[in-house]
Amino acid sequence: MTAHLEKETALIEAILYLESDPIDEAAIGRISGLAKEIVKEALKKLEARYAAQDSGLDLSRIGGGVMISPKRDYWDKLKERYGKKNESKISRAAMETLSIIAYSQPVTRAEIEAVRGVSADSMIRLLLEKELIREAGKKDVPGKPAQYGTTREFLKLFRLNSIVDLPKLDESDIDRFELEGG
Repeated sequence: MTAHLEKETALIEAILYLESDPIDEAAIGRISGLAKEIVKEALKKLEARYAAQDSGLDLSRIGGGVMISPKRDYWDKLKERYGKKNESKISRAAMETLSIIAYSQPVTRAEIEAVRGVSADSMIRLLLEKELIREAGKKDVPGKPAQYGTTREFLKLFRLNSIVDLPKLDESDIDRFELEGG
């Protein structure tokens, strides 16, 4: 590999700056024309650069891709002005429904309603419109109800690499999200 990879790292940084969504390493390689090993090494250099205290940016790994984003402390101060329109506030009911889906996926509407105790139709429709959830197949029971799971948009909104990065639930929450037979 080349000694310092300055130009390659700068090229990849420019690509990440121009991309509005997380992009995987293979796509970075295709766009830049650089080998996979060079891309990995350049990303490590960027990660180290952004880890410095005088940097306001992070190299975030979200949904299997990477993107440049503001450090969490700064984003909390800036998101009201710079947040995307589809990241507008989510109601408490929608957030509750989204939490049930995130922690219990794949999950059916009836299972969501059993946990929430109220109809989930409008919340599911809203979350589908915001592309935070998607239909993730059909449950193998009579009537074959649709099952729902979270999307890459969900991971992006909550700055998670995958659903395994969701905060851990305490005992009372685990009982609440537990589905019968699940």
